[in-house]
Amino acid sequence: MHKETPKTPTELFYEWFQLAEKKEPAYPSAMTLASVNSEGRPALRVVLMRDLDESGVYFYTNYDSDKGKALIKTPFAEVNFYWKSIERQIRISGRVEKTSAEQSDAYFNNRPRASRVGAWASDQSRPLENYEDFEKRIEKFEKKFQGIENPPRPPHWGGFRLIPDKYEFWEERPFRLHKRFVYKRNDNDKWDISWLYP
Repeated sequence: MHKETPKTPTELFYEWFQLAEKKEPAYPSAMTLASVNSEGRPALRVVLMRDLDESGVYFYTNYDSDKGKALIKTPFAEVNFYWKSIERQIRISGRVEKTSAEQSDAYFNNRPRASRVGAWASDQSRPLENYEDFEKRIEKFEKKFQGIENPPRPPHWGGFRLIPDKYEFWEERPFRLHKRFVYKRNDNDKWDISWLYP
């Protein structure tokens, strides 16, 4: 690997992410999350990364949503960050687990109050007759938590941590002669690094 490659993929991720934060016009933390449901069918959606460190990538959702149920049933996933402004992308693959209740509480308690009420009101991924029905549920929970500045976290809502075993970094080059290289976690819990043809 070329000498400027950092020691860990996390370091390189943050080097690229910090550049994306300066250049990307909106949501540099947006990532496409891929999961597989109980029928073996893949599903994609864009979610926001809420943290990334040496132990994993963190995001939060309704555990009863389609993605929540899929990740609990088949606890493996991949996320993809694509930043058009800097012509780079990163794929991260690995096993998924729920965050602790304490971690989920800490994140939930920092959300805007309307988002916390919304987490109670939304039966995420379930059929909705019309949007007015959702607005009525929001009103219902606004009344329930009237006078309560910090509504508690719903039991069906919390975080996931994707524990990486593979990072793939892609950097655009002219004439589709792109740079691609991979970090793979080995049996000694270290990272092996290799190039890929574009």
